[in-house]
Amino acid sequence: MTPLVSIIMGSTSDLPILKKAADFLDKLEIPFEMNALSAHRTPGEVEQFARGARERGLKVIIAAAGMAAALPGVIAAMTPLPVIGIPINSTLDGQDALLSIVQMPPGVPVATVGINGGLNAAILAAQILSLSDEAIAARLSEYRSTLSDKIVKANADLKEVKYKFKTN
Repeated sequence: MTPLVSIIMGSTSDLPILKKAADFLDKLEIPFEMNALSAHRTPGEVEQFARGARERGLKVIIAAAGMAAALPGVIAAMTPLPVIGIPINSTLDGQDALLSIVQMPPGVPVATVGINGGLNAAILAAQILSLSDEAIAARLSEYRSTLSDKIVKANADLKEVKYKFKTN
């Protein structure tokens, strides 16, 4: 099975954030791979990965990094594939990583989700893939329908919360 999505982390310390992405892709039955690559410590491997990603059949790359957060931008500079960047909260509450990923120069965009937004990165990847895959589109639609169910349940649960002056 050829992976459609590649999840790349700067180091395995980012795995708790990327586990959310992997869990979602797995739930939607989207083949993916996971690797640790560092823009600063393994630049040759990053270049080899990025330049060969399309030829290997990948469709979307999710890349996460903290601090200098160069990984998503470096990958985006070397592949025509869409790259989704996840800023990791490692220093400065993740603001440094967010700005590093989102402020790419013209011509080298990185779609950027919120700080530690592994789940949203996977959802965005699924949305991209759903444009050309009806099965993924159907599974994504089913997932989205459950989002309102959670709010309906939350409101029902809130009705059970008692306060002296609460009127509903």
